[in-house]
Amino acid sequence: MKILVPVDGSDTSTRALQHAHALAKRMAKPARLVVVAVDDALFPGVERRIGADAARQLHADNFARMLAPARKLLARSKVESACVELVGDVADCVLAAIGKHKADLVVMGSRGNGAIKGALIGSVSLKLLANSPVPVTIVR
Repeated sequence: MKILVPVDGSDTSTRALQHAHALAKRMAKPARLVVVAVDDALFPGVERRIGADAARQLHADNFARMLAPARKLLARSKVESACVELVGDVADCVLAAIGKHKADLVVMGSRGNGAIKGALIGSVSLKLLANSPVPVTIVR
């Protein structure tokens, strides 16, 4: 079984990863975790203005921040895992990653580091619930 876990470095996404990790360890045949970090694409023209190297460095810094809690949690784990870095619309990239990595389950936080902090459930979570071809577990 493959469990896809979108992370953004927030406490909620870290709790979702902890939940998925515990679930993977309890299975008769341990599951594989696919940790996905998605960085929003730059606005049109920004890369041309700041340069390709600066844009790559910006994405690399964002991925390092988003994946740091996940790498720390999984460092000593015996659960097989892989980290995937994608650039684009978060929900669309996660939906594409479900198919590409043949995920059987998505475990994600109810809301992350998006623009609207106080929402009960985030827009990415809602889009995944509505469009995912596999079951989605939302962790608060």
